[in-house]
Amino acid sequence: MRDVAAQAGVAVGTVSHYLNHPGKVSPEKAARIRQAIDALGFVPNNAGRQLRLGRSSAIAYIAPDVSNPFFSSIAEGVEQRASQLNLVVFLANSHRSRERENTYLDVFEQNRVRGMLVASHEPIEDRLLRVRARGTPCVLVGQAAMSDEQASVSIDDVSGGRLAGTHLAELGRRRLAFVGGPLNIRQIGDRLSGASAAVRDHGLATLEVIDMPDRTVRGGREAARLVLERPADSRPDGIFASNDLLALGMMQVLISEGVRVPDDVAIVGYDDIEFGEASLIPLTSVKPPHETFGFAAVDLLVDEIADRGDHPRHRVFEPQLVVRASTTGGAAGAAW
Repeated sequence: MRDVAAQAGVAVGTVSHYLNHPGKVSPEKAARIRQAIDALGFVPNNAGRQLRLGRSSAIAYIAPDVSNPFFSSIAEGVEQRASQLNLVVFLANSHRSRERENTYLDVFEQNRVRGMLVASHEPIEDRLLRVRARGTPCVLVGQAAMSDEQASVSIDDVSGGRLAGTHLAELGRRRLAFVGGPLNIRQIGDRLSGASAAVRDHGLATLEVIDMPDRTVRGGREAARLVLERPADSRPDGIFASNDLLALGMMQVLISEGVRVPDDVAIVGYDDIEFGEASLIPLTSVKPPHETFGFAAVDLLVDEIADRGDHPRHRVFEPQLVVRASTTGGAAGAAW
């Protein structure tokens, strides 16, 4: 900083203001400092600054699968809101691996991030309790926390499952199938519970479970091939997939084998990703609040960092059903 100050012909304190409080530096001096920084190749030492201040300007978001557009959309919202609050975001992809997840938790904690947003495919509250006890605030993203002390932002997946099951039953579908897994993942189990409740309430339909832990397009193709092995009259006439990627994979194989969607089988997905709406047969899907979910997660983490004990620690969003051609044959995108 002394070299930059000398090159720009200003005081060291002016360089410090330029880096930390740029509004206090005149445009003319700021231009000279910027030229000096470029000429000298100066890079501010944020690590040292953070050590002096005792806090970082970074937060972390650990996602289970950034190839899934649902988690990518959350990441986009997280980054936008963090930027508005002058925070930077470190993004990590655990690839649904508990080992990788633990590694990232250790790395971010050791690097003293201000807080962490953690979306896990497995129960993780005990692990986050230890992280919080050592001083790093955490928000659980995508699943409701069991503990009152663990902040969380989640979707009411039971309600979402009920929307999907009710829609298929009211369309007159009688042999329903839920496709997804593992069922011990709370979000998946909740979606099945909601669909099961809707089927029981309707009284005329049945619901089977096709266990498919690979919740990707590839897994959807595999599930569709299992369905096609059956005689046509024993196949489901209504499918509720636990996410859109599964639904799209199933629809791809079923259509290629001559199954008509939605005439022979109506298909509902979950997450309402852009690819579903843009599919050749637009996909009916249960839609979480993409636009606000990442923002809410960051805001809750900021409250946790500030230790505002009076703020609500759990935010639960209600999903809605967006009806498209994969269940009704029309191209409309009506929300229920």
